[in-house]
Amino acid sequence: TTNGVMLDRFAGPLVEAGLTRLNVSLDSLSHVRFAEITRRDALDKVLAGLAEAERYPELRPIKVNCVAIRGFTEEEVPALAELARRKPYVVRFIEFMPLDADEAWREDEVLTGGEIRALIEERWPLEEIPAKASSTARRFRFADGAGEIGFVNPVSEPFCSSCDRIRLTADGQLRTCLFSRREWDLKTPLRAGASDDELRELLRFAVRHKELKHKINEPGFVRASRSMSQIGG
Repeated sequence: TTNGVMLDRFAGPLVEAGLTRLNVSLDSLSHVRFAEITRRDALDKVLAGLAEAERYPELRPIKVNCVAIRGFTEEEVPALAELARRKPYVVRFIEFMPLDADEAWREDEVLTGGEIRALIEERWPLEEIPAKASSTARRFRFADGAGEIGFVNPVSEPFCSSCDRIRLTADGQLRTCLFSRREWDLKTPLRAGASDDELRELLRFAVRHKELKHKINEPGFVRASRSMSQIGG
């Protein structure tokens, strides 16, 4: 996953290094609104990076992730849906989650996947694509075959009961849920020369203690110990 700002320079080297899939964060196709939400005037750089990524057929799928925020994203939906129709990108709308660095998240700012789907279907009918039970996204194709849209709905449609995901952060910590309050240190044993068996047991121990659910919609919900930008992975 990348903000795509330097993708035009590094798409080729990344493919040469073995990269086969790509997620690019893109919340707006308006220069003004892009700068408003990202605090940088870099939309053209991101679009150039996506265009460069297109040149490599081995780099598929190219996913474009848009965080859906009520009062902001509604205006972006038609253009982003149209992007999925004319480019080889899977555009995915991700519900706004309490992982923002500013800790400004409010439940009433969540624009749900169902609402976005309804906006798209005012113009383009969608057909659901069967997915694995553990998939975090609901996938849809345009009924006329002109592309794919995805919805990641952890707030309005929690998928905790079927989640099989774990995440390794950029600083070597294992998280069994994005909303975890604890992490499992892999960097220290790796640098100390831990054996594969020792690491395997540590991973198994962590997974055995994976949270049952994120509890976003429950009283007493406590935010994750880090923001999404700090988690990375």
